Amino acid sequence: MELADIIAKAKVLLEALPYIQDFRGSIFVVKYGGSFMDDPDPAVRMSVATDIAFLAAVGINVVVVHGGGKAISRAMDESGLKPDFINGLRVTDEATIAIVKKTLDEVVNKEVCDTLTKVGANPKGLSGDSVIVCDKLNVDDDGNPCDLGYVGDVTEVKVKLIKKEIADGFIPVISPVAEGLDGKPYNVNADTVAGRVASALRARRLVYMSDVPGLLSDPKDPATLISSIEVGEVEGLKKKGIIGKGMRPKVQSAVRALQEGVQRVHFVDGRMPHSLLLEILTDQGVGTEIVHG
Repeated sequence: MELADIIAKAKVLLEALPYIQDFRGSIFVVKYGGSFMDDPDPAVRMSVATDIAFLAAVGINVVVVHGGGKAISRAMDESGLKPDFINGLRVTDEATIAIVKKTLDEVVNKEVCDTLTKVGANPKGLSGDSVIVCDKLNVDDDGNPCDLGYVGDVTEVKVKLIKKEIADGFIPVISPVAEGLDGKPYNVNADTVAGRVASALRARRLVYMSDVPGLLSDPKDPATLISSIEVGEVEGLKKKGIIGKGMRPKVQSAVRALQEGVQRVHFVDGRMPHSLLLEILTDQGVGTEIVHG
């Protein structure tokens, strides 16, 4: 290896140093979702896990919230249940919620934890209904009344239980299931769970990892990535269609999290190698951040 290459490596580490010093001891919430979770190449999943392990190793307290929509659809298909959606939201009856909970807790959560363990991290899988309480959701994303069955909206996050796992040296890995006021499990949008967990923990950073680079001025051109926007610009970007239907739940959760005490929210592409580290620990970043203002 050339001396110039070795020095270049040192420069990368030195660029990360002030960020590591600043973030040490802080809480980061990472939403782990998107099609990269289903990528046939294990290197993609391993890259994300390695980034999380790195952050934990330098003293950042990472909390992971994962999704699992595709795994649920597969499990329902195998059970002969047909998915039913209203305005993009999954209708969840009693048979469906049993499959949702089992898939999220016993399949997806275990896979995320196993991958983190392989890279030397110390994950602790938590069923969401042990740390999240919800009320039944009675409206869709546009505020129209609808009955989605066992679908909830977060009303409480049991912060002490999550912080105890952090204090014991674990990376909590939370599934997006919540306990309803009736004591039954409810399916909750994972983006919403991540936002509410971040708010409750007063996280320094909330990172949504998905299968898009961030917000694009032209959805067909990755070169039009918007690296930073302020909360006050969100409505205008919605009207222009830059924040489309698929990104709206994420952005709504992000704005609410910022309003409730999270310092900054990031959207990054989980398929890009080490996108989490590049976004958090470098000057340039690789995704879109939403900031106060």
